Amino acid sequence: MRDDRNFEPPEGYVLSRHRGPFSSHNGPFFHRTEGEAFWHAIRIGLDHCNSGNRLHGGMAATFADGLLATAVRRANGVTGLTITLTCNYLGGGRISDLHEGTAEQTGLDGNVAFAEAHARVGEQVIFTASGVFRLADR
Repeated sequence: MRDDRNFEPPEGYVLSRHRGPFSSHNGPFFHRTEGEAFWHAIRIGLDHCNSGNRLHGGMAATFADGLLATAVRRANGVTGLTITLTCNYLGGGRISDLHEGTAEQTGLDGNVAFAEAHARVGEQVIFTASGVFRLADR
């Protein structure tokens, strides 16, 4: 287990405990909700970074996939299976930065859902993402 992970939730967040093994290994992840809106967060640790000590693109993509899938699940009540994931990298966080994001479902066609997400560190948007998901057991 990494020794640099901070399991203390940022203010307003709680530790996410119902994630799959891959996400749990790459966390810890945190979440918060306000009415219909939700946010996920991760405190960037050394294991989340590339060789330049910035948030690794693969970790940002993992975070984006989780945001988009959460939006689809909240909108439909079933798991969304990723068909396509597109990430646009606009910046990157550094070790100990709080990485926060949210997403929303933007469309539904039969059992295929569409969603968009964005994440930021402070006020800086560091990525946007979009995804297409097949609804698992609708």
